[in-house]
Amino acid sequence: MGLFSFLKGKGKKLGTEPTPAKAELEAELDTLGLDKTGVDIEVDPDTSKVKIKGQPKDQETREKMILAVGNIEGVAEVEDEAEGPAPVFHTVKEGENLWKIAEATLGEGARYTEIFEANKPMLSDPDKIYPGQVLRIPA
Repeated sequence: MGLFSFLKGKGKKLGTEPTPAKAELEAELDTLGLDKTGVDIEVDPDTSKVKIKGQPKDQETREKMILAVGNIEGVAEVEDEAEGPAPVFHTVKEGENLWKIAEATLGEGARYTEIFEANKPMLSDPDKIYPGQVLRIPA
């Protein structure tokens, strides 16, 4: 359970509204191949907050769902109601790349591929990250 902050003005653009609609977020999860079974999404357009209710099938899916909706332009916060260990996330800073993030979080830059793999399918190229993007750090 937790509340995660994202940069509202950064991320993938889905529609024309300032805050994406529930149907747009659900379609994005489907596009990414993330199993929404047992999960419901609520969107508050006034606060740009998304609430993920229910229990995803596993911890990896839970973390990827939080990131998938949080890294959408127009989403400022994601509230997660699922039970389980707290996810470990990293917000990309200016000048960082996956190698530097791996050095800081995993102790060795060569482990950047683990971070890349942990963030698929949201990441399609290890060189295409941007400041403000939130990434999943594997255990």
